[in-house]
Order: sequence, then structure tokens, then C-alpha cells
Amino acid sequence: MLQPLANLDATVLRRVRGVIFDVDDTITRRGRVEAVAYEALWQLADAGLILIAVTGRPLGWTDVLAHLWPVQLAVGENGAGWTWLESGRVREGYFQNTEDQQSASEALARVRMRVEREMPHVEVSGDHRARRCDLAFDVAEHARLSADDVEALRRIITNEGLRCSISSVHAHAVPGEWNKAVGVVRAARSALSLDLESERDRWLFIGDSANDEPAFDFFPLNVGVANVRSQLARMASHPTWVTEADRGQGFAEMATRLLETRA
Repeated sequence: MLQPLANLDATVLRRVRGVIFDVDDTITRRGRVEAVAYEALWQLADAGLILIAVTGRPLGWTDVLAHLWPVQLAVGENGAGWTWLESGRVREGYFQNTEDQQSASEALARVRMRVEREMPHVEVSGDHRARRCDLAFDVAEHARLSADDVEALRRIITNEGLRCSISSVHAHAVPGEWNKAVGVVRAARSALSLDLESERDRWLFIGDSANDEPAFDFFPLNVGVANVRSQLARMASHPTWVTEADRGQGFAEMATRLLETRA
């Protein structure tokens, strides 16, 4: 059962070292970052907290996020790769090696051809050209696929031997073992020399949908923004705490609660 954010113990929150956050429908509304959420990011950063964005959005986008947002690390395509700044220069890393990326690319091509043949009304995501490691189909960003269509899409992806991760906007064909938990752990170790696994109770994760499940499972301090309630039926693991407000306003609510405990 979800607990209100107010029940999250202040003593626990005072030990938090950083915040790991989803992007779509966690800090955005209708695809745009909400002003209160962006301000909250800066407030958290100014308070000395480490910020890590982890999103299903393309790695081409994480280049921009790492450069323009007050984050130390931006992880994209649900953990497939990451971007960070080092001495003012953009650096990147990947979950898979080059050889595995090549075979993954061939598997993604097979999935795309099969979807085009069997479900011609289904389109790839609008951000497809910026992707490097996965393939995303639009289920609720611009399209409005039925639950039956989403399930049929999931079957095609898994029948081709890939994993399927579904967010609030996209269905992802994932040709590797990464997810938002193992991806962000590897990224933090590689880019920032941080061992999240040994201090997972000092990191707070906040998200909103089914593709955030691995992170809800991995991080004991996990929060869902209020709109996560609409996703619970298709989630096996739920967040422990939930905000009263939804989307970016819920993120700002979490930030306020966290900062109050550190004042």
C-alpha cells in the first residue's frame, strides 16, 4: 500500500546523498518540464545533492541534459548509456560493448520490420532518430494505442527474444540486460566513481511508471509522483511513498520535503 510522502522519516531523509529521477511525467507535463520542477532541480543542486536523471528518452537527448541541466549524470534509453561533463566536455559511456551493440542493432531491425508488417498502424517514437541502443514505439505520446495493441506489441518484441519495457508514453524493445537500476548503478560507477550498490539507502529515486519498477525495487527510498496510481495495475512492484501532487508538481513536493529536513 502506498504511503503518503509525509510518512517518510525525516531522519532517513537527512542522510540522502543524491536524487535519481525519471523525466517523462515525473518532472514534465504534456512533454514539457514544469517550471516548479526545474526550479526544484536547482534548489536540490544548490543544497549540495547529487542529481542523476535516468530516462527512457534517447541518448542523443542525454547529451543536452548533461550539458544544460544541474545534473552530474544523465542516463538514457532506460540504462543503455549515459552522458556526463568532465572538465566542461561531454563524455559518454555504454552498457554494452561495441560487438554486442552490433548484434543488438540487427535484432532491433527485425522487430521493427515485424511491427511494420503485422501492426502497420503502430509508429516508432517521435524521438527515434536520436536513439542509439533501443527502439521505442509510440503508445501514448502522440498515439493512443489500446491496451490490446500494447499487449500485441509487447508479444512481438518478446517473441523476437528482446525484453519489453513500457513507460507512460513508449513501449521499448530492449536488446540487452540493462534497466533503470543496473544502468544507473553502472553509469554512476563508470562516470562518477560512485558505488550506489553499497549505499543504496542514501539515494532517493522518484518516478511514475512501469519502466521505473527496477529502480523502485532497487532503492529503498523510492517515491512515486501521484500519477503513478494510474500505472499500478500493470506494475508488479510499486513505490513505497507517493506525493499528493502529480508530475512536476509532485517532484517539487518531494524536493521541498527533502530540503526541509536538511535546513
